[in-house]
Amino acid sequence: MKTLETKNAIEVSDGMLIEWDVSIPMRDGLALKADIFRPTTPGRYPVLMTYGPYGKGLAFQDGYKTCWDRMAEDHPDVVKGSSNKYQNWEVVDPEKWVPHDYVCIRVDSRGAGMSPGYMQLWSPQEAIDFYDCIEWAGVQEWSNGKVGLNGISYYAMNQWQVASLQPPHLAAICPWEGAADMYRDLSHHGGILCDFIKNWYDMQVRTVQYGLGKRGPKSRVTGKPVCGDIELNDAELLENRENFAQSALKHTMDDSYWRARMPDWSKVTVPIFSSANWGGQGLHPRGNFEGFTRAASKDKWLEVHGIEHWTHFYTDYGRELQLKFFDYFLHGKKNGWNRQPKVLLNIRHPGEKFVKRSEDQWPLKKTRWTRFYLQTDAATLSPKPPLRSGKISYKGFSEGVTFMLPPQPNDLEITGPSAVKLFLSSSTVDADIFAVLRVFTPDMKEVVFQGALDPHTPVGQGWLRASHRKLDAKLSKPHRPYHTHDEKQPLTPHASVEMDIEIIPTCIVVPAGYRLALTLRGKDYGYPGP
Repeated sequence: MKTLETKNAIEVSDGMLIEWDVSIPMRDGLALKADIFRPTTPGRYPVLMTYGPYGKGLAFQDGYKTCWDRMAEDHPDVVKGSSNKYQNWEVVDPEKWVPHDYVCIRVDSRGAGMSPGYMQLWSPQEAIDFYDCIEWAGVQEWSNGKVGLNGISYYAMNQWQVASLQPPHLAAICPWEGAADMYRDLSHHGGILCDFIKNWYDMQVRTVQYGLGKRGPKSRVTGKPVCGDIELNDAELLENRENFAQSALKHTMDDSYWRARMPDWSKVTVPIFSSANWGGQGLHPRGNFEGFTRAASKDKWLEVHGIEHWTHFYTDYGRELQLKFFDYFLHGKKNGWNRQPKVLLNIRHPGEKFVKRSEDQWPLKKTRWTRFYLQTDAATLSPKPPLRSGKISYKGFSEGVTFMLPPQPNDLEITGPSAVKLFLSSSTVDADIFAVLRVFTPDMKEVVFQGALDPHTPVGQGWLRASHRKLDAKLSKPHRPYHTHDEKQPLTPHASVEMDIEIIPTCIVVPAGYRLALTLRGKDYGYPGP
C-alpha cells in the first residue's frame, strides 16, 4: 500500500502532537479522514485506533450531554487528570493514553463526519476500509508496527469483522460491549424485528453524515464543522446513505446480507479482551460471550460488569484493565497480563452491588446445570417434573403468565447462559414469545437493575418467533440453543410444537427469602412500576 504524504499542520497541545483531518487512502482511491494524537517525544509507538460513524469532531459533552453529566458526577475518576477537551462518545480519551506512549487515531467511517463516500454500516466495504486504515497506521514513521483496536459499541462491533480479515499489523483488540452477529444481536431478536435500528440511526448517525456542513454540529476544539465543509442538499444526503432500517425490514431472515456482516470466528486469531455488560441484553452482551467462546484466538479474556453502557470504559477500573492488556501485547511489557484470569466477573447482587470474582473459563466450570419445570396448574417452577401434563393459555400482545419458585431458603447464584423449552400451540400461524427471568422481594416487589440504557432492566431476557424455531444441530447446546433463521416453519393452528429459547447470559445472586420467576409474554418486557 502506498503511503499518502500529508501536509497537515501539527499542533502541540495538552502534551500531545495533534494532526487534524489527516487523509488515509483506501484501495478504491477514496481518502478517509482521521485525527491523530501522538507523544511529543520522537519515536515509534503502538497505535490505538477506532473507525466509526459518530463524527470524530463531536465532543462527548455536546453530542451526549446527559450521559456525560451523569458519568462525570457519579464517577469523578473519569474526568480527573484530563482537560476533557478531546473526549468523544465511546472512544478513548487521548490525554489518558498518549502519556503511556500510545498514538491514538480516530477515523471517520466512509460517509460519516469528515469522510466522503457512500454510508453503509457494518458492510464488507467498511471492514475493508478498516483493514486499510490499520495497515496505513502500521507503516507510519511514528508507528512501531503494532495496531490495537479499542472502543465501545459500534467501535467494538466492527473489531470482530476486521479481525477476521487478519490485517498483518493488527496486534490486539478490545471489543467493549460489542455485538458480533448483526442479525441475532442487532436487527432481529429470535427472528423478531427490533425497532432499535431506526431510532438509533436517525438520532446518532444521520445527524453526523458527511455533507451536512454548517447544518451539522461544530467541533468545540477546532471550531470546524464536524461533517465537512461541503454542504449537500437533503436529496444528495439520502443518495449517499443506505436506508439501514429499510434493509432490516427487507432482510427478515439470516440471509447473505447479514452473513456478509458476520465475522468468521475461525479467522479471529488476534489476542482479545472482550468486555460485556450484564444489563445490555437487547444488543451487546451476547456478542461478547459468543466472541470469547467461539473465536479461534488462543489469547483471549472475558470481563463482565454492570451499570450504564458506556461508564466503565472510562473509569479507572476499566481503563487500567485495557492499559494492562495493550501494554502486554502492543508494548511488550512483562506486566503479568499472561497470568490474568481468563474470566473476570462482577457478580451482581440486588441494589446495584457487585463483587469481583475471577474464573478460568466460560461457562463456569463449577456450574450446576439445573432444570426447573413449569407447573401449569399452579403457575409455579419446580425442580421436579409435573405429575401430569397440563396447559396454560394467554393472549397475544399480553403480559402473559408468570411461573415462580418458592422463596429461596438460601442465597442462590445464577451466573451464565440459560434456555427455556416450551411446547406451544396457538390459534394463529405464528407467535412471538418473550421470555423474562425476574426476581421478586419477599413482599413481591420486582428487583430490576440499571441496564445498558434502561434503569429498569430485568435479570434476563430471551426472544423467539415460533416460525424461526429451527435449530442448528452443530452450534446448539442445551444451555444455548442456536437458531438457523434460514427458513420459516409456520404453525398449524392449535397443533403443539417444541421450541427452545435462548436467554442472554446473566448474573444475579438471589438472596434468601426472594423469589425467582419466569414470565412468558406476548409482547416485550416493560417495567410495570414498583
